[in-house]
Amino acid sequence: MADAKLTAGSFKPLNKDTHEEQEKISAPSLTFMQDAIRRLKQNKVAVVSLFVLLTIIIAAALAPVIAPHNPNTQNVAYANLPPKIGDGQLPGFKGETDVSGVKVDKYQQAGVPKGKYFILGTDYLGRDLFSRILYGTRLSLLIGVLATLVDLLIGIPYGIISGWRGGRIDTFMQRFIEIISSIPNLIVVVLMMLILRPGLLSIVIAIGFTGWITMARLIRAQTFQLKEQEFVLAARTLGETPFKIAMKHLIPNLSSTIIIQTMFTIPSAIFFEAFLSFIGIGIPAPNASLGTLLSDGQKAFRFLPYQMWYPAAVLCVIMIAVNLLADGLRDAFDPKS
Repeated sequence: MADAKLTAGSFKPLNKDTHEEQEKISAPSLTFMQDAIRRLKQNKVAVVSLFVLLTIIIAAALAPVIAPHNPNTQNVAYANLPPKIGDGQLPGFKGETDVSGVKVDKYQQAGVPKGKYFILGTDYLGRDLFSRILYGTRLSLLIGVLATLVDLLIGIPYGIISGWRGGRIDTFMQRFIEIISSIPNLIVVVLMMLILRPGLLSIVIAIGFTGWITMARLIRAQTFQLKEQEFVLAARTLGETPFKIAMKHLIPNLSSTIIIQTMFTIPSAIFFEAFLSFIGIGIPAPNASLGTLLSDGQKAFRFLPYQMWYPAAVLCVIMIAVNLLADGLRDAFDPKS
């Protein structure tokens, strides 16, 4: 081995293609949003919750097409009919009621024509419960979305201005938030009922009156951190106006906080509307929401439990699905938490 000599043939040129292949990064380059979506897809519970919510939203949006009957049409002769599908062969949907241990066909007793049935039964005024649940879900979702828009339109600018300016302006704005947050929502609703007519507008204003506070505080805390970052300081050095800095730099970096908080705001608004309608100061009759359906159903819950179970099940599914999706979005957009 000591006598071995190195010659020109001892060395082989490196294959250029092989070298470039070794230098390539194995993982694809992803933007922040693409990486967040990838993490969200890996969360099976959040994906299932998203599909459930989309199904409910589509069904509620297509309520005028899907609903078999007018939700406000009354027919006292068909009052309190149990659920029935088709010829009544499906268990639980046979249109029968147990009277003293004897099964009684309520549809035949009420003189309902053959071939006519109500999927989820009727209420005390003979209105189709399935149609009212579809329309009620649409109205409840609409209130949740409108209240969330008020939350975004007030909370985001308020939080950015408070965090960006700091000093006395921030102190004054935070003291104002503390004053607003000390007022109970129920008192605000009662005052809105005295000023405005009971209905959609008064409920949205009442929910939005204090609903933006949490969003504003979160945005303010994030703005305090972002305004000291190098890219924001560079933009200020180049003479960018605060409005352009907020639109180009702050809001895109606050998107994860905004999306997550929005997903938690929607179920809170829906539940608060249901509570107001349940105690009788929400959506006025004859319009239906999940809260009014629960209020009507609980009056006859002992004898006709289905009138409360079905709207309660829809409300529970919406609340659970939105919260599970919000948890998935939080993990996707902020994996360090």
